[in-house]
Amino acid sequence: MPDELAAARKELLDCGLIEEDGKLSHLLLPLMKTVLTPGVVISLEAAGRQGALHHGMLIGDEHVVVHEAWPGEAEAEYSCIEPKMLVWKLADMVNLQQAPAAQEAALSEVETTIGAVEAGLAVLEGDGVVRSADDEREMVRRALATGGSLSEPALTVVTGLISDLRSSWRLTAAWQARHDGQDGVETRGFAVWDCGPLGYWLRELPTEPVPAERITPVSTFRLVLVDAKTVWMRITGLLPDQGELREATTHRR
Repeated sequence: MPDELAAARKELLDCGLIEEDGKLSHLLLPLMKTVLTPGVVISLEAAGRQGALHHGMLIGDEHVVVHEAWPGEAEAEYSCIEPKMLVWKLADMVNLQQAPAAQEAALSEVETTIGAVEAGLAVLEGDGVVRSADDEREMVRRALATGGSLSEPALTVVTGLISDLRSSWRLTAAWQARHDGQDGVETRGFAVWDCGPLGYWLRELPTEPVPAERITPVSTFRLVLVDAKTVWMRITGLLPDQGELREATTHRR
């Protein structure tokens, strides 16, 4: 045992998660088996005014393990949940709510560029100066208008979406699969903006999952207004079907 892990080992020993000989407690076995050999790995990346968060879910043959983090903290909490509750848990992790109808917007779809959106979002990061909501909204509007890719009414709509943005998040699921006779990885994903009173907006472009190196400031950015039911269905659609799961299990073995 390396010296730098001695304190961590003592904590595990004191709370009964390992025995004196270093063997894991039987309470940890379902969790560790799933963490080491998951069939499906789901990643949730969320960003908001509180900071960035990285949650996730590991789906095994018999158990489902969830890990959740907190802004600014290096540690995460791991827990086992009932497999039949995994979709509900994912919905809870993104704070999906069947809220009243969103405020009516001039458009239900808006399109601009990555560069323009990043300029608007940069205003939310702030510079340490306390601003009123109206001042912040005006700064977001000016930042969006500078790029010249937005005109009315889209400019006003995107300004409102960024100003009322609670969080932006993306869910990605991955599992082993076979493509053209070769072993590989199957992935599915989607991204959403939770804009509070302005509702949920599905990010259609760039589509998920997409490598970061393919994104440039001039890449198209498109949001489409959706309801909570649509988000729920997209969460459900992330998961592989039984045939895909059986194939993933076969590959792991």
